[in-house]
Amino acid sequence: MTNKKYIVACDLGTGGNKAALFAPNGECLAEHFAPYDTFFPKETFHEQRPQDWHDAVVSSVRSLMASVDVSPENVAAISISGHSLGCVPLDAQGQLLQAVTPIWSDHRASIEAEAFFTKVPEDEWYLTTGNGFPPALYTVFKVMWLRQHAPEVFENTAAIVGTKDYVNFKLSGQLSTDHSYASGTGIYDLDKRSYDPRLLEASGLDGSLFLSPVASTDVIGTLTASASEALGLPQSVKVIAGGVDNSCMALGAGNVREGSVYHSLGSSSWLTVTTAQPVLDPRARPYAFAHVIPGMFNSALSTFSSGTSLNWIRDLLAGVHGGDPISYDDLFRLAQTAPAGANNLLFIPTLAGGTMLEGGPNARGGLFGLSLSHTHADILRATLEGIAFSLRIALDCLRTVTPVASEMIVVGGGAQNAFWRQIYADVYGMDIIKTNVDKNAGALGAAALGFVGTGIWEDFSPMLTIHKELSRAVPRAAIAQHYQNRLEVFREVSEFAAKLGLNQVNLET
Repeated sequence: MTNKKYIVACDLGTGGNKAALFAPNGECLAEHFAPYDTFFPKETFHEQRPQDWHDAVVSSVRSLMASVDVSPENVAAISISGHSLGCVPLDAQGQLLQAVTPIWSDHRASIEAEAFFTKVPEDEWYLTTGNGFPPALYTVFKVMWLRQHAPEVFENTAAIVGTKDYVNFKLSGQLSTDHSYASGTGIYDLDKRSYDPRLLEASGLDGSLFLSPVASTDVIGTLTASASEALGLPQSVKVIAGGVDNSCMALGAGNVREGSVYHSLGSSSWLTVTTAQPVLDPRARPYAFAHVIPGMFNSALSTFSSGTSLNWIRDLLAGVHGGDPISYDDLFRLAQTAPAGANNLLFIPTLAGGTMLEGGPNARGGLFGLSLSHTHADILRATLEGIAFSLRIALDCLRTVTPVASEMIVVGGGAQNAFWRQIYADVYGMDIIKTNVDKNAGALGAAALGFVGTGIWEDFSPMLTIHKELSRAVPRAAIAQHYQNRLEVFREVSEFAAKLGLNQVNLET
């Protein structure tokens, strides 16, 4: 009898899909990344092609399996973590109605959100849903925009699905979502774990457009014949419901107990605490998602442009010299030559707009305090510090509403550099821990759903032993105090930058 014990996990992120193969002890045997593009046809439009998600899953899984000495027959399931707040319209036959669809950071639907809040007070909506991002990002408002601006598409829409749910449909032929993804629709009641009829009524949308959620560990089907052929895996491979990226990463980072906290550093970055009740505050607006673990919630604050800000600065400096961007290792080495505080240069990282705490989607970022004496090293260090300062403000807000541990695991691509981890330790005034999981937290969380869903694990308790501490950044007293002194200046400049976005004037030339 075939011993099916491995899980193929996919971390369907903003920049591409990472496929990884996990053994039952939580070890990642191999991984493969397939990128895809994001399109920005207008200022508030952030779009991707759903077909690209599927193609990236297929290509990365095939490359993954070709790189390991594991028979496809020994794969028990495929499980996906997907970036949130997707809005993919499908017709009654499950066919795509739009080749390009808005992703989580798309905020075209601000007028629709404003109309909605004439019927439901915004604070009431927030306290029901936990949806603390700028409202226009949430799925319900994107669907309302679709109804207004693409009526021919809307009239033929039978279902609205998210990122990983679209790929799951292509793999299994089954339309399904889970509670963690549904909690980002803008109409999901966290307490009742179901869509709220009052919010649906305010939107004017038919509730049948939204898929009924199941447990994240549920097996929704097996691979179709065409998916089996495309992936090079047997049709017996089970397709797990999976979860939203925030909650899968929380699971992969070890957030399985009350009060667990972790820090993700990627294209966007966030701080997340896991609790039995969502952590909600109408002022700071932590955004909450249902956890992939039933009965728990992940509440977080973030900055949208962390890794993307660093990429922008890196590419911009390269363009000045007409050359290729420097490597990230060289970038960090150069930044390290500048002193803490970057010679009084401040970087505000809201280049793609901000969270509600940062001033909302119209907030703008930039470099402040520039002088003729500043160098590339100063600019790079100020960028790294500015991202950390923005997240320190988020951390302080979380601390006011819930206990936060004195140390924090950090995961994601940005966690790999010791110099940047040290900046976070100094800015936060707390120990920052890097473990063996590192940038695979999202994939590990998805894999854990597969292990539990297939019965290979009885529960999520193995997550408590998978993380092994590899390094620890400890705050340096003098530098931590220097950053503490700079923090209030950063707050004031951030508020000024947010106001700049509210006073934009577009002139025809």
